[in-house]
Amino acid sequence: MEKNLLNIGFGNTVVADRVVAIVAPNSAPMKRLKDEAKDEKHLIDATHGRRTRSIIIMDSNHIILSAIQAETISQRFETLSEPD
Repeated sequence: MEKNLLNIGFGNTVVADRVVAIVAPNSAPMKRLKDEAKDEKHLIDATHGRRTRSIIIMDSNHIILSAIQAETISQRFETLSEPD
């Protein structure tokens, strides 16, 4: 069983099949989502102290913060899902 790993920056990867959405962190609903995940201990900060540029929502109810632009991660995701 092969798992496609999605690079989310700075040596961090997630299983691509478990990604529900990749969104920009600027809107109020995304800020609320991030705060709620932090309160519930479901927030994973993969920014290494850098500015959050994307939020990755996983099917396990975890929220992952990345310092890579959402568009860049989305392009990487599309490349993984293309047939060989």
